[in-house]
Amino acid sequence: MQMMFDVFGQIFATLWAHKLRSFLTMFGIAWGVGSLLLLVGLGEGFRTGNQRNLSEYGENIMMIFPGRTPAVAGSMNSAREYRLTYQDYLDIRREATHIKALTPVLVTNDVHAVSEFASASGQLTGAEPQYNGIRFLPVKLGRWLNDLDETQKRDVVVLGDEMSHNLFPGRPAIGSFILLNGHRFEVVGTLNRVGHGDDNSTNTRAYIPFQVMRSDFPLKGEEAYDAISGINYQPRVADEHALAQDEARRIIARNHGFDFRDEDAFEGWDTVKQAQMMGVIFDTMDEFLGTVGLVTLGLGAIGVVNIMLVAVSERTREIGLRKALGATNRSIMLQFFVEGILLTLVSGLVGMALAGGFMALLGSYNFQGGFDPPRLVLRSAILAIASLTLAGVAAGLYPARKAARLEPVEALRQE
Repeated sequence: MQMMFDVFGQIFATLWAHKLRSFLTMFGIAWGVGSLLLLVGLGEGFRTGNQRNLSEYGENIMMIFPGRTPAVAGSMNSAREYRLTYQDYLDIRREATHIKALTPVLVTNDVHAVSEFASASGQLTGAEPQYNGIRFLPVKLGRWLNDLDETQKRDVVVLGDEMSHNLFPGRPAIGSFILLNGHRFEVVGTLNRVGHGDDNSTNTRAYIPFQVMRSDFPLKGEEAYDAISGINYQPRVADEHALAQDEARRIIARNHGFDFRDEDAFEGWDTVKQAQMMGVIFDTMDEFLGTVGLVTLGLGAIGVVNIMLVAVSERTREIGLRKALGATNRSIMLQFFVEGILLTLVSGLVGMALAGGFMALLGSYNFQGGFDPPRLVLRSAILAIASLTLAGVAAGLYPARKAARLEPVEALRQE
């Protein structure tokens, strides 16, 4: 124990005697570790933010909308518009084997909502009860639409968070009645707020049974009663999303008389495919940030190695003197080993603390557009600190071992 106290005393005395060199060494290590962790943290914040945005739509969501089919293949100038129909939905539900759940959707923005307290405008959506199992719609109070609402065509409505707040400011909404373009509806449920800030239109929507929407708020134009705004569906598993999409397209193309292989004829959104594309982007970004971080870390390691080599070389005479006074090779190696660990480990922890503190400050900023605040990745921190510690210890032990093996007289002659 006394030997360890002596070793630490010698280390601190040496570091204090070379304050500038010690500071520059520690600064280089802290800078390398902090820069690496900040880069990785920014990349991780971007990744989690986009994953969160996708998850707020639902899990493995796929959508298909009305489109235009060219009379001449490849020529959109000859295209005609077609509408999706309720029969398309029924056929897909009956025939598509790779689709787990689906719902027809009717949407209109031409609705004015009025309560006894206020009025508001927003989007009105008609969907079947399974809609909230496909989309992410967490119920806050009351309930979601059910099968009886659908079959009995009940005039009930579920309000998004913003719509509920606007129509019933500071008052309970459940059990109250509102007018939607003059039609009276009972509020049976409200939803939790989805997303951050005001960038999610889900919060300004109202939801009613599909059959009620179909009767009271049909799409305008010819064959409007059977027309729908789109179909939301989920594949059985994420890996079958392409098969599910292919089945839906085949049925729609058959019903509307065009070639299902014509990509220009379909409008839709596949969150599974988007998530896979984003994964590729994130992997590439991680490789880039990792490379930049490793370069930064490498430069820091080179600086540590250079300073440690110079520091040990300058102390060859000190090593000779200590050997002449009876110090063993083991005690000399132990001092430089502990000194290397102390310098690199403490500096790495300082760099990690500074990076973590800076990222915590950024956490108070309201990020938008799919960004989450950067966060400290512990695995990267451990890897960076361990790498620099290994470099510092190796750089100190190699010349120290070489000097310790010299005879005291030879060591004392070194300049």
